Amino acid sequence: MDRRNFLKYATLSGAGFTFAGCTGRKSNQQGEVSATASPIAANEPLKVGFIYVGPVNDFGWTYAHDLGRRELQANLQDKVKTTFVENVSEGADAERVIRQLALDGNKLIFTTSFGFMNPTIKVAKDFPKVFFEHCTGYKRAVNVGTYLGRFEEPRYLTGMIAGKMTKSNIIGFVGAYPIPEVIRGIGAFTQGVRATNPKAQVRVIWVQSWFDPAKEREAAQALVNLGADILSQHTDSAAAIQLAEEKGIYAFGYNTDMSKFGAKAHLTSAISKWGKFYTDKALSVINGSWKSQEVWDGISQEMVDISPMNQVIPGDVQQLVNAKRDEFIKGAAHPFDGPVKDQRGVVRVPQGKVLDDKAQLAMDWYVEGVEGTLPNEKS
Repeated sequence: MDRRNFLKYATLSGAGFTFAGCTGRKSNQQGEVSATASPIAANEPLKVGFIYVGPVNDFGWTYAHDLGRRELQANLQDKVKTTFVENVSEGADAERVIRQLALDGNKLIFTTSFGFMNPTIKVAKDFPKVFFEHCTGYKRAVNVGTYLGRFEEPRYLTGMIAGKMTKSNIIGFVGAYPIPEVIRGIGAFTQGVRATNPKAQVRVIWVQSWFDPAKEREAAQALVNLGADILSQHTDSAAAIQLAEEKGIYAFGYNTDMSKFGAKAHLTSAISKWGKFYTDKALSVINGSWKSQEVWDGISQEMVDISPMNQVIPGDVQQLVNAKRDEFIKGAAHPFDGPVKDQRGVVRVPQGKVLDDKAQLAMDWYVEGVEGTLPNEKS
């Protein structure tokens, strides 16, 4: 199953009904499957393998994971030996690469794309003494854990900035695939936009690719043609930032700090910070405490955040954003605090509730403030 097919799974898992999937505010999720590791011999380094769906120089998703790998290596030095394979397509090729990493003696393997889920589970059955961590998936086993960042938090913060900085009240969003992960990000971003500017609208163009700079640039240009004066994205290249710099408008990066691609255009980026998680997981294998867990961490656990804000953003806006960030850290706020309406005006989350984790993981609807319809959505 590739990342695109997750939408089918998510739709079947029960989201999309009025008031369904709502709960009181809750702590970040960390479920466990009973499994433990044996300590690694002190005189040999732990071999840790990484498999990437894109190139390490995409300056987006894959680049962020490789920064995490490098941080792990720097933190633990001769206690670990890391390796990676990049540009691995989701499917049969992924299974071959994961299996080879296990055969090469890697005792901890991070598989960093949704479409690596089934190959990870399959290979893990054949290597019960190897520990696997799969990013963005939902299948676990005694030697397979999953992890995900709560990107909705930094997405909301960037939306707050967009709402304050737009003059046209049209904000463009370049999306990869219409799966819950991306739809949820668009929703959180739009919630932030509407919190600071109820008149603003978010328009989305889908490029049906995680990494295709030409398509991303084309979509960004189309959004500018529609009147957007700020761009955001859930794709892996810096193409939208670069176009914004050329056009004299603003933009937000994703996964890593993309300011070097548009010093004037770049307002901030919603970033992932995998290094601490990778270090902690490697240490748990080394000392024999590794457990299969479902980890979904946010700003407070240092897995996601926003990069430094451009000083073109007024001071009072920065203060507003930092205050909301502090609320996220303390658990006093949630990107989908009710009331939340969909674009048809139906209340999906009532006052006093939040959209719970299960509903977020299966999100297949636009929040109020997003214009247009999802691909294949029934009217």
